[in-house]
Amino acid sequence: MPRIDNLSKGIAIGIGIAVLVPVAISTLAPVIRPVARGAVKTGIRAIEKGREFIAETTEAVEDIVAETQAELRSEFMNESGDHGSTIDDVETVEAENLNAETEAVQDNIRSMHNK
Repeated sequence: MPRIDNLSKGIAIGIGIAVLVPVAISTLAPVIRPVARGAVKTGIRAIEKGREFIAETTEAVEDIVAETQAELRSEFMNESGDHGSTIDDVETVEAENLNAETEAVQDNIRSMHNK
């Protein structure tokens, strides 16, 4: 009758596990909770650092674009003796390009935040 012995061992192990698992969980809960909170804090800090990095990078890119536009405007004015309507046209195009670039950067930031 080895089958009954194996069956009784299986039942005994099952009952033991059923009794010990809730005890183990209640015993380990005070240890697991601070570890979980620490992991969540680390994740929040990483997200905030990422947001700061994105904001600083966006600002740096916008500064570079503005400086480049100023240089182009200056070069255009030096090359062209005409400071009339063509410079206004160039400024309009530059403003449209800057707006498009800014919107693209903002879309990238929004998509990163939504992930």
